Amino acid sequence: MEPAERAQAARDRVPRIDPYGFERPEDFDYAAYEEFFSTYLVILTRRAIKWSKLLKGSGIVQKSMTVKRYIRKGVPLEHRARVWMGVSGAQAQMDRNPGYYHRLLQGERNDSLEEAIRTDMNRTFPDNVKFRKSADPCLQKTLYNVLLAYGHHNQGVGYCQGMNFIAGYLILITKNEEESFWLLDALVGRILPDYYSPAMLGLKTDQAVLGELVRTKLPAVAALMDGHGVLWTLVVSRWFICLFVDTLPVETVLRIWDCLFNEGSKIIFRVVLTLIKQHQAFILEATSIADICEKFKEITKGSFVTECHTFMQKIFSEPGSLSMTTIARLRESCRAKLLAQG
Repeated sequence: MEPAERAQAARDRVPRIDPYGFERPEDFDYAAYEEFFSTYLVILTRRAIKWSKLLKGSGIVQKSMTVKRYIRKGVPLEHRARVWMGVSGAQAQMDRNPGYYHRLLQGERNDSLEEAIRTDMNRTFPDNVKFRKSADPCLQKTLYNVLLAYGHHNQGVGYCQGMNFIAGYLILITKNEEESFWLLDALVGRILPDYYSPAMLGLKTDQAVLGELVRTKLPAVAALMDGHGVLWTLVVSRWFICLFVDTLPVETVLRIWDCLFNEGSKIIFRVVLTLIKQHQAFILEATSIADICEKFKEITKGSFVTECHTFMQKIFSEPGSLSMTTIARLRESCRAKLLAQG
């Protein structure tokens, strides 16, 4: 079969809308995806059997070395909400605070918060059929509620752009408003230190930490960035704020989040360092600021990121050792520098 015929045959077999409701982009490589997915399906089936045995009974999923190993190899979609809720501490928080979410929704009106959230509704996943006004049920209302409740719950953050994309993914996976709220709380309140507060000090700190890690592990890339005066925020701030949503393929993002909920924010650094290391030669071809920005967009596309199972194996091998102790030390020094700069 000719390549064009093979591509058309794959296009006929692979649905145009993915399992999460996203329309596949115009330039989607159906043939490459079908080839990848046929092997990935075998892995998913094998993992699903193992997870079903592990999750027998109805208890909360607790962190353990076995659970960590299983999570790194991928959580089947049917167990994802339960696993995320367990390992992130969201389930424990929800159990300790019955009725709290609904009380937040009935709380005092906050016009500026409501307006900020409403403004972003139509900008959230226009390529997802479940978030369209014509959908029944339309997930925009659910998304609005989760973000509104969170704004009341954490008034120091309120609502920040980027949280809409994160909450949207949580809703697609849990199919449950209250669980999505508690998972958002786990991310914004505990896992991502101070990313979404008005000053975004945590976000700026972590971008500076990334700069230090690249300087140590990939000095040629650090030299290129320094030579052109490119700040890391220019190329990676969206990756950090949206946790790779709308940057990497959906399945890959979900595999990253599996580990993020269990192992914490160091996973973000592992992903970014792996993307840079894998494409180091390509990035180093850049000759201008615009060129660098373009190359950082390019490295989030193609088979390396689509083949999520191999990609996840790489994030735990390519960057080398990366402990939370190292991250904490770098955060402390970078944060101090930022505060000194005012």
